[in-house]
Amino acid sequence: MAAGGEQRATARGWRDSVREYARAVSGGVRDGERGPLLVVAGLIVIWIVFQGLDDKFLSPRNLSNLSVDIVGTGLVAVGIVFVLLIREIDLSVGSVSGLAGAAFAVLNVNQGVPEWLAVIVAVAAGTAVGAFHGFFHAWLGVPAFVVTLAGLLIWNGLTLYLLGASGTINIDEEGLVASLTSRHFGNHLVAYAVAALGTAGYALASRRRRSRHRAAGMPYRHGGDIWLRTGLLAVVAFAGAYTLNRFQGLPLALLIFLVVLVVSDYVLRRTRYGRRVYALGGGVEAARRAGIGVERVRIAMFMVSGTLAAFGGLFVASGLTSASPTTARAAGSGMLLINAIAAAVIGGTSLFGGRGSPWSVLLGVVVIQSIASGMGLLGVQDAVQFMITGGVLLAAVAADALSRRAQAGRGRP
Repeated sequence: MAAGGEQRATARGWRDSVREYARAVSGGVRDGERGPLLVVAGLIVIWIVFQGLDDKFLSPRNLSNLSVDIVGTGLVAVGIVFVLLIREIDLSVGSVSGLAGAAFAVLNVNQGVPEWLAVIVAVAAGTAVGAFHGFFHAWLGVPAFVVTLAGLLIWNGLTLYLLGASGTINIDEEGLVASLTSRHFGNHLVAYAVAALGTAGYALASRRRRSRHRAAGMPYRHGGDIWLRTGLLAVVAFAGAYTLNRFQGLPLALLIFLVVLVVSDYVLRRTRYGRRVYALGGGVEAARRAGIGVERVRIAMFMVSGTLAAFGGLFVASGLTSASPTTARAAGSGMLLINAIAAAVIGGTSLFGGRGSPWSVLLGVVVIQSIASGMGLLGVQDAVQFMITGGVLLAAVAADALSRRAQAGRGRP
C-alpha cells in the first residue's frame, strides 16, 4: 500500500509539473514574452517545410554540415550578446572577423609564421580592436553605434589592404585552421559521451540552483519540472548524437562552439562580473550607485565581442579554406554581421538590454542557417535569402518590442 501511494504521489507530481510548465508557456505567450519554445516551434515548421520540398534537408549529411556552418556566425553572435546585454551594439564584428582571417592568412601563408602563432595574433588583434572601440565609447563618450560603424569601415579597409590586389589568400587545406571545420570524431562514443555529459551537467546545475533558492526562501522549480526538462534535453541531445554518428561523427567545430556557450553562460550567470553586466543592462545610473565600474564593464564587453568576432572569423575562413571578404558568406561581409545580430535577437536576446543569454544564440543561429541551407538546396538565389532573413529579423525585433510594451503595461521594467 505504501509503495502504491508513493507511486501515485510521484505520478501526481509529474502531472503537476507538466501542467505548471504548460501554464508558464501559455502565460508567457499571452503576455507577449518570447521563450525558447516559440523559437523551437518556428524551427520545427522551417524543417518540415524544407523537408517537404527536398527530402535531403534532414539527411545526416546535411544536418552535420549545418552543425558546422552555424559555428562561425554563432561565435560572432555570442560576442554580440555580451554587448547587447549592456544596451549597446557592435556593428564592426563582421569587419573584425574579416580582419582576423586576413591577418592569419598574411602571417601564415605570405610571411611563413607558424599557424598557432598566427592564430594567437589574429585573435589578439580582435581583442585589441574591441578595447579600442570600448575606450572611445566608455571614456570619451562617443556613441557605440558611431564608434563601431567607423570601425566597420576602418577594419574592412585594412582587411582589403592586407589581402592585396587579389583580394583572396588560400590557406593550407591540411593545416590547423582548416581542421577546425573539417575534423570529425569518428568514434561514436564521443558524441554520446558529450550528450550524456551535457544532460547530466544540466540536471546537476538545475538541482543545485533549486537547493540554493529553496534555502534562501526564493521561488524554485519542483523536482518533477527539473526531470521533465532534463528528459527533453536528453532526447534532443542523444538524437543529435545519433544523427551526427550516421555521417562522420561529432564535428570538432560544434564541440568547440558548445564549450564556448557553456563557459560564456557560466561567466554571465554564475560570477559576480556577470551579475554586473546584467545590472548595467538594467540601468546605468542604478549600476553606478551600486558601485559598479560602468566604464570598465563596457570596455570589457567590447573586448569580448572583438575576441569572439576574430575567433568566429577564423572558423569562417576555415570553412572556405581562404581569407576573402568579397563573397556574401565570407568573414568581413555584411551578411555575417546581419546574421550574427539576427541569431542573437531571434534566440531571445533583447535589443533593449538586460535580457538574454549565450544559449539563446544556439537556437537563433540554427534558425538562420536552416533557412540558408534549405534555400541553398532548393537553388534559391542569394537575393531572396537576404530578404527572407531580413523579414525574420524584423519579426524578432517586433516581438521583442511588443514584449517590452506588454511588460510595461503590467508595471514591470
